[in-house]
Amino acid sequence: MSSPDLTDGYPAPADRAIPKIGLLTMLRLGVFNMGLGIMSLLTLGVLNRVMIDELKVPALVAAGAIAVHQFMAPARVWIGQMSDSKPLLGYHRSGYIWLGIVSMAVMAFTAVQVVWQIGSRVETAGWTSDVYPWVGLLAFIFALYGLALASTSTPFTALLVDVSDEETQPKLVGIGWGMLMVGIVAGVIITTIVLKSLGDTPTLDELRSSINRLFIIAPSIVCGIAILSTFGIEKKYSRLQERTRQRDDQITFRAALKVLTASRQTGLFFLFLLVLSLSLFMQDAVLEPYGGQIFDMAIAETTKLNAYFGMGTLFGIVATGFFLAPKLGKKRTIKLGCLWAAACLILLIVFGATGDPKQLMLGVGLFGLASGVLTTGSILLMLDLTVAEVAGTFIGAWGLAQAIARGTATVLGGSLLSLGKGIVETMAGGPVPDSQLLPAYGLVFATQAVGMLVAVAIVSRVNIREFQTTAKDAIATALESDMD
Repeated sequence: MSSPDLTDGYPAPADRAIPKIGLLTMLRLGVFNMGLGIMSLLTLGVLNRVMIDELKVPALVAAGAIAVHQFMAPARVWIGQMSDSKPLLGYHRSGYIWLGIVSMAVMAFTAVQVVWQIGSRVETAGWTSDVYPWVGLLAFIFALYGLALASTSTPFTALLVDVSDEETQPKLVGIGWGMLMVGIVAGVIITTIVLKSLGDTPTLDELRSSINRLFIIAPSIVCGIAILSTFGIEKKYSRLQERTRQRDDQITFRAALKVLTASRQTGLFFLFLLVLSLSLFMQDAVLEPYGGQIFDMAIAETTKLNAYFGMGTLFGIVATGFFLAPKLGKKRTIKLGCLWAAACLILLIVFGATGDPKQLMLGVGLFGLASGVLTTGSILLMLDLTVAEVAGTFIGAWGLAQAIARGTATVLGGSLLSLGKGIVETMAGGPVPDSQLLPAYGLVFATQAVGMLVAVAIVSRVNIREFQTTAKDAIATALESDMD
């Protein structure tokens, strides 16, 4: 098998000395993740809320259609291989990044237009068979959106590897996580400004006009900052041609699964990560509708919930990295985060009984803090449960598992909300006002809390020392059998 040509678009090593990436350049690259945070807010925050609350689309349908983009995660492996071997616009990474981010913007706006078609039909004739083709089209649009997301995020992650070394890589990762949270806050600010003219009960035409404007302005900003943050970086700093080892993206999906299951400890952590992701992200599909239906908050107000969650997560990441993890250890930190998250989820139910938006924002901020603790603790534990020779395989495969689990969590959250609503209406003998749907939302949050307790039980069985003494040989055997 011939090796891929990794020199297209790059000068020969003798032509230049590759400079080391500096802090300002790291911050510039981090701005790209800020754009991804804004796009995440638009889809999982604004669009999801509009569908469930304003347009009365069943939560399962809305969450299921949006979650389709998460299930496109397996395409990341193929796209990574493409960016390794086939330059686009003269670059191995940048061309894919730019094409992908523009495609995301186009798909997001297209999805909104399909949502209006669904909403107008539901408003005119209710939920009939005429709506289902449009729901299928919306799911297809989000599948394309997922491919676009993979096309931009996977080459960008590979670019971070290409331009960094052992010293700068941890800083790049930390800046990237921080900027992602900053992006969510920035998205809230943009959304609040664009939607400030909407009243508490906007008509469908008013809603359509404002949301369309938002989905033009925000993605345009994202495309601009994505191009500005990456332009010229690859040409100046990439060390791709110097690295001749087999790239992580070239390892097959079958090999990745073998690696993850080669040791009992990796299998346990894999299970822990799945349970944690399901429990942590199940509220993605229901949090904004919760604010709208139970707390009577406007769209711009429920969007601010993401800012509270993002700021809480950012503080949790910093506090865990500098204080909690060094003092408590990784496993104890994760257990604390899980128990804290479970308590916050119960608080969200309790605050729902008061209907006070300020209490909801407090609860969401505390839950974000727990999320930051869990995110950092899990990443640190994952690094301990990684063999250096196949580090990218571990992290890449676990990232794939998390993406699929997050998509499943979004669907499960919408399903539980629809189930809870059905139970409430059955017990009441018919449709009930939105304000009486607290038990339906409580079912979602309570399920998440139970999942957090299950995650504590699983992580308690993870033994780092056992992994370090037994895993390396088992993993080597698994990779060798795949090559055979």
